[in-house]
Amino acid sequence: MSEEAMKPKERIAKIALDEGTIIRRTPEIDHERAIALSDLLDTNTFAPVGLDAGPYDVLLSVSDNRLNIIIKDMSEAELSRVALPLAPFRSIIKDYFIICGSYFDAIKQGSILRIESIDMARRGLHNEGSELLSNLLKDRIVLDFETSRRLFTLVCVLHIK
Repeated sequence: MSEEAMKPKERIAKIALDEGTIIRRTPEIDHERAIALSDLLDTNTFAPVGLDAGPYDVLLSVSDNRLNIIIKDMSEAELSRVALPLAPFRSIIKDYFIICGSYFDAIKQGSILRIESIDMARRGLHNEGSELLSNLLKDRIVLDFETSRRLFTLVCVLHIK
């Protein structure tokens, strides 16, 4: 049996971000994006309610103040679209980017204690955003916590204006 055949169906096999919605990029943001994409594809649980066509090809985009999750099968036929309002995420994402900026500055300055305390706050906000995402999706897409965390990172990348 091939390695692909042994993986569960309730997962994302391919994911892309609508690059047209990412306006500002920094090396740090590109690094976080690359890690989230790699980790997400390595291990995830993604089970759209009412669908049994996995594994899935997912496109994330932002338009009209909504996060759009376009779910396709592996032949790229669209199966479903989920749209979430971005308003509930705004303050978390704003605070998250402020803390991330402080974190990256602290890394450059090399203060270990400051890095650790900022990182704890950063992880706390990241967890809060991940839980919000999971709660908003719970009736439409079942996610595990790590998948939700990685998707939240990608939502942040898309949300940068």
